[in-house]
Amino acid sequence: MNYLLGAFKPACNVLITFNDGKNRKQVPFKKENGQTVTVPLFQSQENIAGKITIEPMQGKKIDHNGVKVELLGQIEMYFDRGNFYDFTSLVRELDVPGEIYERKTYPFEFSTVEMPYETYNGVNVRLRYVLKVTINRGYAGSIVEYQDFVVRNYTPLPTINNSIKMEVGIEDCLHIEFEYNKSKYHLKDVIIGKIYFLLVRIKIKNMDLEIRRRESTGSGTNTHVETETLAKFELMDGAPVRGESIPIRLFLSPYELTPTHRNINNKFSVKYFLNLVLVDEEDRRYFKQQEITMYRLQETS
Repeated sequence: MNYLLGAFKPACNVLITFNDGKNRKQVPFKKENGQTVTVPLFQSQENIAGKITIEPMQGKKIDHNGVKVELLGQIEMYFDRGNFYDFTSLVRELDVPGEIYERKTYPFEFSTVEMPYETYNGVNVRLRYVLKVTINRGYAGSIVEYQDFVVRNYTPLPTINNSIKMEVGIEDCLHIEFEYNKSKYHLKDVIIGKIYFLLVRIKIKNMDLEIRRRESTGSGTNTHVETETLAKFELMDGAPVRGESIPIRLFLSPYELTPTHRNINNKFSVKYFLNLVLVDEEDRRYFKQQEITMYRLQETS
C-alpha cells in the first residue's frame, strides 16, 4: 500500500520566483479555492523576469521532452468555467528534451510586456495574469505549475471632468435638483454634491445614496448582468421642505471599487452608478440613477 501511495507523489518541486520579488509591492489575491495569498503587483510595459527552480525528489530523475514558461493573460466566464480565453500568450523555451537528475535553475525574462487590462475578479467573470511552467513528459503526464500576479494600470487626472446636474421629479408631487461635483472619480476620491428640493408634496421618510456596480458578461442572448450595491449612505432622515438643500460628502476609499471596464476584449464590461433613493411614508421608493466613471490614480508613497 505504501508503494501505491508513493507512486502518486509529484516527481519534483517547481518553484517560480521574481527577480525583484523582495522589493516589489505585494497585494492580496483570492485563489479559486477561496484562499487569499499575496502576489507581486505589476503594471503594463514592465519587464517580468525571474527564476524557475526544478528539484527532483530524492532518488528520482525526470525524463522530459522540454521545459517552457508561458506568460498568459486570461479571461474566464463562470458560466463557462474551465474554458479560458487567452488575450496575451508569450512563451520562452527553457530546456531541450533530456533528463534532470538534480536541482536545476532556469532564468527567464519577458520584456516590456503589454498588459492592457487590469486583474479583475467579479461575480461572473475573472481576468487574471499567470506564469505557467510546463515540464513536458509525454506518456508520463506533464508537470505544470502556476504563479499568479496582479496587474493594475494607472490613469492621469482627466483634463475634462464635468459636473453632473439634473432635475428629476413626479409631476405636481416632487421636483428635486441634484448636483455632483464631477463625473469621473478615482478609487480614493470623495463625491461632493447637493440635493435641492424645489417642490415637495409627498411625505418623504428618508433619502439614501447608493454606489452600484453593474457587471455585464457575454453578448446577445447569452448576456449575463449582475448588479451589486457596494455602498449605502444615508443623506437625510425625515421630511424635507421646499427650498431645503442637503449636502453630499461620500468618501470612496472604504469600498472595494475597481476602475470602470468598457467592453474588455468583447467579453465583459463593468460600470458604476450613483443611485439616489427616496422612500415615502408608505414605503414607496423613488430613485434616479446616474453613471459615473471610476479610474485608478497612481498612489504616492
